[in-house]
Amino acid sequence: MGVRIAGTALPTREQVSFVVSGDRLRAEPSTQDSDWWLLPGLVDVHSHAGMEQPGDAYSHPLFRRHMLDHRAAGVLTVRSPGSPDPDRTRPDDPDLPRLVRAGAWLATPGRFFPGYGRRVAEADLVTAAVEEAATGWCKVIGDWMPDDPPVPLDVLTDVVSAVHAIGARVAVHCQTEEGCRNAVLAGADSLEHGMHLDHSLLPQMAAQGTALVPTFTTFAKISAGIPDTADPRLRDWLLTGWDHAFPTVRAAHEAGVTVLAGTDDKPCGEVAGEIAWLIKAGLPVEAAIGAGSWTAREWLGLPGLVDGGLADVVAYDADPVQDPSVLTRPSRIILRGKVIG
Repeated sequence: MGVRIAGTALPTREQVSFVVSGDRLRAEPSTQDSDWWLLPGLVDVHSHAGMEQPGDAYSHPLFRRHMLDHRAAGVLTVRSPGSPDPDRTRPDDPDLPRLVRAGAWLATPGRFFPGYGRRVAEADLVTAAVEEAATGWCKVIGDWMPDDPPVPLDVLTDVVSAVHAIGARVAVHCQTEEGCRNAVLAGADSLEHGMHLDHSLLPQMAAQGTALVPTFTTFAKISAGIPDTADPRLRDWLLTGWDHAFPTVRAAHEAGVTVLAGTDDKPCGEVAGEIAWLIKAGLPVEAAIGAGSWTAREWLGLPGLVDGGLADVVAYDADPVQDPSVLTRPSRIILRGKVIG
């Protein structure tokens, strides 16, 4: 007899019952009510497993530890928008959360941490993006410091067009107002951070399906840890960007933009904290949880709790919409059809 799981599924709030067949869910008639509340696995859409600090060399044992930390928290899918792993062909480990990779970070001169990522000239960015997008995604460092110019709009537009032509998607790191603008106008699939995003661009983001990943978790630490000796211009830019992120997330949601939960921080397995930040920013609780679960999975092309869907399920003793803190206390975790805890 296969593993059975039953309860109230979110977001539909329907009583469901499944038997696990391999790595798939098979619906069956519900024979009794269950007090469990079921999510189709949490998702961290911005996590760089395998390194602790920018510039660190990739470590596969560390990668495994990071991914196990995700798994223990009920995070069953991880998107790495900029993978430190030099082996783009490394197969998924069946014991670890599903991994969506974006190849190496693509950094043009003067942008990104020195010596990190794949360094390319602007003239070579399109070719490099198509190469990195063989994983399904590529990640472009679209801007960097407040006074630095972003990747030019025409170059970024060509990148997005070329990557979309091969059926892949583009994530853009952007924090300055102009960098965010270029990412939106170029048609990027996701804006990573979006600190100084101009709200007038939100309708276009919604219309073209560009998602916003604000990564509150990492910027909360950055804004709280800016030393008094920091350059005043940089300090002001970071702090105003932090303040701006809260109304941006509210306005994005109201405009119909897909807002997603990504931590971009360590320790791994803290996406429930990112969901809490989204709620604090004004997202309705159910939308914030979806940003780190069913909405994120759908955006990544993964099914939810449906017949034939992936057997990735997290069960809770209480309704997380009524009490989001229960997201930190999963009662049962099933990954690829295997009961983890």
